[in-house]
Amino acid sequence: MIPAQFEYLAPTTVEEALSALAQHGDDAKIMAGGQSLLPVMRMRLNAPDYVIDLGGIDSLRGIREEGDTIVVGAMTRHVDVGNDPLLAEHAALISRAVVHLADPQVRHRGTFGGALAHADPAGDLGGPALALGAQFVVTGPGGSRTVAADDFFEDLFTTAVGDDEILTEVRIPKHTGWGAHYEKFVRVAHQWSIVAVGATVRMDGGTIAEARIGLTNMGSTPLRARAVEDALVGQPATEDAVGEAAQSAAEGTNPPSDLNGDADYRRHLATVLTRRAVLAAAQP
Repeated sequence: MIPAQFEYLAPTTVEEALSALAQHGDDAKIMAGGQSLLPVMRMRLNAPDYVIDLGGIDSLRGIREEGDTIVVGAMTRHVDVGNDPLLAEHAALISRAVVHLADPQVRHRGTFGGALAHADPAGDLGGPALALGAQFVVTGPGGSRTVAADDFFEDLFTTAVGDDEILTEVRIPKHTGWGAHYEKFVRVAHQWSIVAVGATVRMDGGTIAEARIGLTNMGSTPLRARAVEDALVGQPATEDAVGEAAQSAAEGTNPPSDLNGDADYRRHLATVLTRRAVLAAAQP
C-alpha cells in the first residue's frame, strides 16, 4: 500500500528537530532509519501529517570512546555498529547481537537508536543493551537527561523518551575482556526473535566471576535473567553447572503466546538458549 499523504521535514540539527516536534506535536512522527516506521505507514496503521527525518543530523552519527564508556550516536547504522572495532573489543555482546538483526538491507538503513527507541520486545538490541547496563541520553526542550537501561524500556513499544524528546546517544560501559554470545531462535531466516538470549561473562581461570544475561521476547520489555546471573558466579563453565543455573532463566518472565509458540514453549527455549549462550560466551 501507499502511505497517506504527509509533509516531509529534514532538520540538520537536533535543535531544528526539537522545534519541529514541538510545533507539530501529536501530528508528527520522528523517523530514524525508517525500517520500523515506513512499513507501518504503508499499511496505514499510522498516518502522521508530518515526518521528521533525523537522517540529516550528522552529530547523531558515530562511535567514540570516553573513558570507561563507548558512546554510540543514535543515528549510527547497524552495519557500522557491527563493524566497529571499539564495540568489538569493549562491548562484544552488541557486536554479536547486531549481526542477527533482520537482513543486510535493513542493517544498512536501520539505526541503532531507532531500533532501541522503537522498543519491540522481539528486537535484538534491547536485551544486550540492558545486560550491559547501557545509559540512554534523551534530549528535549529543557536539555539532555540520562536514563538507565533498567528505566528506559517501560512497556510494549514504550520507552522513557517523552513526546517532545529525541534519543540522541547510547552510552555503553566497557566490558573489556568479557566473553559474549547471542543465541537467537527463529523458524525462518531474518525473522523476529521467537526467543533470544544475550550473555556476557567475565572469567577467572575456569570459573565464572561475573555474568550478565539479557532476554529477548520473554515479556513486554527486554529482561535480565538475574537469578541465572547470581547462580553462575563462582561456578565452573561446565555443561552441568551452567545447565543447572540456566533452569532459572524464565523466572519472573511473562512471554507471549502466538503462532510461533505458547508461553510454556518460550520458557523452555529460554533455559536452553541461556545454557548455550553462557557456555559459548565462556569459551576462551
